[in-house]
Amino acid sequence: MKRHNLSVYLWLTSAATILAASPVYADEIVIKDIPKLSDIQRPHTTVKDWLAQQIEIVSVTEVRLNQTPSGLEIILKTPTSDKLQITNKTDGNNFIADIPNAQLRLTDDSSFRQQKPIAGITEVTVTNIDANNIRVTVTGEAGVPKVELDDSNEGLIFVVTPITSSTSQPQQPQTPDTSKPSSETPPTQPSAESQEPIELVVTGEQDGYNVPTATTGTKIEAPLRDLPLSIQVIPRQVIEDRGVVRLNDLADNVAGVQQEPGYGSLPSVGFRIRGFTTNFGNLRNGFQDFGYETPRDVANVEQFEVLKGPASVLYGGGGQYSSKLPGGVVNTVTKKPLAEPYYNASVTYGSYNLVRPTIDLTGPLTEDKSLLYRLNIAYENADSFRDFSRNDSFFIAPALTWKIGSRTTLSLEFEYQNYNFNFNYGFLPEPEFLTLPRNRFLGEPDFNESNNRSISFTYNFEHKFSDNWKFRQGFNLVQSDLNSKSTFPYALEDDRRTVDRSPSESIEGNNNITLQNEISGKFETGFLRHNLLFGVELARYKFKYDFFTADNVSTIDIFTPQYGAKFVIPSSPTFARESGSDNIGVYVQDLIEVLPNLKILAGGRFDSNELFNKDRVDNTVINEQSNSQFSPRVGIVYQPSQTTSLYFSWSNSFAPNFSARSRTDEQFKPEIGEQFEVGIKQDFIKDRLSATLALYQITRQNVLTPDPVDPQNFSIATGEQRSRGVELDMTGQVLPGWNIIANYAYTDAVVTKDEDIPVGSRLYGVPENSASLWTTYQIQSGNLQGLGFGLGLAFVGEQTTRLPSTLTLPSYVRADAAIFYRRDNYKIGLNFKNISNVKYYTLDGYFIYPSAPFTVQGTVSFDF
Repeated sequence: MKRHNLSVYLWLTSAATILAASPVYADEIVIKDIPKLSDIQRPHTTVKDWLAQQIEIVSVTEVRLNQTPSGLEIILKTPTSDKLQITNKTDGNNFIADIPNAQLRLTDDSSFRQQKPIAGITEVTVTNIDANNIRVTVTGEAGVPKVELDDSNEGLIFVVTPITSSTSQPQQPQTPDTSKPSSETPPTQPSAESQEPIELVVTGEQDGYNVPTATTGTKIEAPLRDLPLSIQVIPRQVIEDRGVVRLNDLADNVAGVQQEPGYGSLPSVGFRIRGFTTNFGNLRNGFQDFGYETPRDVANVEQFEVLKGPASVLYGGGGQYSSKLPGGVVNTVTKKPLAEPYYNASVTYGSYNLVRPTIDLTGPLTEDKSLLYRLNIAYENADSFRDFSRNDSFFIAPALTWKIGSRTTLSLEFEYQNYNFNFNYGFLPEPEFLTLPRNRFLGEPDFNESNNRSISFTYNFEHKFSDNWKFRQGFNLVQSDLNSKSTFPYALEDDRRTVDRSPSESIEGNNNITLQNEISGKFETGFLRHNLLFGVELARYKFKYDFFTADNVSTIDIFTPQYGAKFVIPSSPTFARESGSDNIGVYVQDLIEVLPNLKILAGGRFDSNELFNKDRVDNTVINEQSNSQFSPRVGIVYQPSQTTSLYFSWSNSFAPNFSARSRTDEQFKPEIGEQFEVGIKQDFIKDRLSATLALYQITRQNVLTPDPVDPQNFSIATGEQRSRGVELDMTGQVLPGWNIIANYAYTDAVVTKDEDIPVGSRLYGVPENSASLWTTYQIQSGNLQGLGFGLGLAFVGEQTTRLPSTLTLPSYVRADAAIFYRRDNYKIGLNFKNISNVKYYTLDGYFIYPSAPFTVQGTVSFDF
C-alpha cells in the first residue's frame, strides 16, 4: 500500500473531492489506493446536515495496544473513524497527535496510560486535552518513533515502530500494574479481522509557517482557533528565511506592530502595538523582561509570539516598564533541550563587515535521556552604515532539562551577553535632518564607546498530579548594566544648521526578579468542561541611572560637521534617579466549553504594588505610591465549522502613574486601558494556511499630561487616547514548498483629551495604513530540488514624529529578497535587504533614526 504524508490524509478527510481532482498533488496521491469517497465521508445534501457533521463529537470507547513483529499498534475503538482528522507534531522524543471533534468515553477512566509497553517505547498516553480534542502521545526511548496511520472496522490505528539502540533487546508486553486504572490494558496480538488500511507516514514536521498553538494568550496550551484573542506566532523558520539578526525586525510580519529603535543604537527590544508603545516591557518565556537596556540575541529564539490588546489579566506587574499597557505584549520563546542529538554551526557574512558565527548543540547527557542539554553560542562583529559606529557581541545560553520522574520535570536556563558598541543617537524631527545622508554622525567619534552586560537565569519546576492537574513554579532573574558615553543633540538653533549637544557619561542598570506559582487542571461541572488556571506572582523590579554631564554645551554643524570637541566630565553625577516596585499578583482564568463549538474564556487578576521614585543626587523621594487594581477579561468563541471561528472579547489593562508629581502631591490614579474586539479566524487549508481578521477599539485613560498651572514641574492625569482599527494576518503554506506570511492594518490612533496636545493629533510612529508580505518557494523535486527563493514587501504609511507633531515622515515601500539552497545537512543562503534602497526611518517619539540602505548578507549552515 502506498504511504502518504499526514497532511494529505488531513485534506482527504475534510475535502476529499477537491484533492482527488487537484493536479497539484497528483504525484503524491495514488487514487486507486484511496477508498471510495462514500467510504470516507458521506456527501452533504443540505447546509444544516453539513454544519451538523462539522461539530459532531466522535466517541472513542476503548483504547487497546497490540504488539506486532515490528512494534506496536494503538487502537482507538470507534465506529466512525472515517470522521476523525489528525494533526501531529514532535517534542523531544514525543510523537504527539491531536484529534479534534473526539472524546474518550472509557468505562473506568477518562484517560489511558501504559508505561514501557514494548522495547523502545517509554510510555503511551491517550487523554482528553479539552472537551472536544483527544491527544495521543507516544514517547520513544532512543528517539521519536516512526508512526503510520491505519483504518479498520475496529477504529483508528496508530502503527508505531520504535527507534531502538543497538543494545536494546526484544521485550515481551508488560503486565499492567493492578494499582492503575483498568483503562490501562496490556498489548495483545493483532486482530485477524483488520482490513487493509490506508497507510500514511507521519513526518512530525511543521507544515509551512503556520503554528496552531501558543501559550502567550492564556498560559496554557490551547489551539489558537479556540481562543477569543488575536495572537500571531512567528516561528524559527521565518527568522532564518528572512536572515533576521535583530528581533525588532520581526515587527514587519505582524499587522499593527511597529518597531521602536534601540537606546543609542543598542539592539533593544521595543515595539508599538495597535498604536501604543510597550515601553520596552516584553516577556521572555512568560516572565517580565525589560528590553530597554537588555538586548536579546536571536540565536536562542525558537519563536516570537505577539498578543494584541491588554495583557494585564495574566501579566500585570507593577514596574513602570512592565507589559501591561493596552496595545499588547510580545513574548519571546527560547530554544529548549531536545532528546535527540542535534548539532548545527553557521556563519553569516554581510555588508559593513558583518561577521556572525553561531553554534547550536543539543541532546541527552544520560543513557536513559532523563537529563537533556542545549547550548547556543553566538559572536558578532560588524561596522555600521552610520559613520564612526560599530559593535561586537558575545552571547552564550546553556540550558538543562531534568526528567526527575515520569510526572516531574525541572528546567534550567541561563543567558549571558556582553555587547560593545558606539553610542549613536538619531536625528531631531526637523525637516533639515531629512536631507542629511543616512550615514551622518552628530556625536563625537572619540566619545561614544559603550558597553552593556546582561544575564538572565530561569528555572521551571513542573509536577503532574494526574493527567488533568499539574503544578508549575517558575523563577526568573534578569540583571543588566550599561556604561556609555554620548553627546545628546537636543536643539536646532535659529540658523537651522547648528545643533546644541550635551555630552554625558552614564552608569545604568536594572534588576528584575519574578516568582510564579500556578496550578492548572481540567474538570467537568455538569455539561460544562473547564480548563482552569490559578496563579500567584511575586515580583521586584529596580532601575537606576547616574548621568555625569559636562558643563560646556557643544555644537556641531549638521551639514559640514567638524569633530574633535573636548569635554570635562564631572566626577559626581549631575542627574540620577532610582525607581522600582514590589508587586503581588493573583490571577484566575477558565476556558469553558459550553458546547463543542461554543467556548468562553474568562479571567481576572488582582495586583497590589508598592512603587517608588527617588532622586539619588540629593537623596530625596520624588514619589511613593501604593496601588491595587483588578483587571478582567472575558471572551466568547463560536465555531460554525471546523475551519471557522467567530469571536468577541473585552479586556482591561492598567499601568501605575508614578514617574511624575502632582502639584498637590496626591497620588495619580493608574492609567487604564479598555479594549473591545471582534474577529474571525479562518483556515483556508486545514492546519496549513490560516488567517485572522480583527476589528478593535482601545481607549487609554488617565494619561499623564502637563499641569496647565505649572507645566514645567507637574502633571495631571486627565489625558485620553484612543486607537481603533482593522487588522488582517495570514500565515501558512499555500502549496508544498510555498510559504507565506502577510498582513494589513488600518490604525486610527489619536489623542481624544489633553491639556497640552491638540485633540485629534495622531499618536507618533503609527501609520494609518501598513502592510507587508514575505513569501518563499523551494523547488520540491528534480535536478533543482532544494533551490529556493524569497520575496518581501513592506508598505508603511505616513507617520507623525512627536506629540504634538512637528514633522510627518513620508510613506515608503521597502523590498527584500532571498535565494537559498537546502540539501541534506547544509543550507547556503543570500539575503538582500532594502533592494529598492528606499530612505526611511524608525522613531521613538523624540528622535528619528535612519535605517540601513541596500545590504547583502550570506549564510552557510551545517547540521552535523
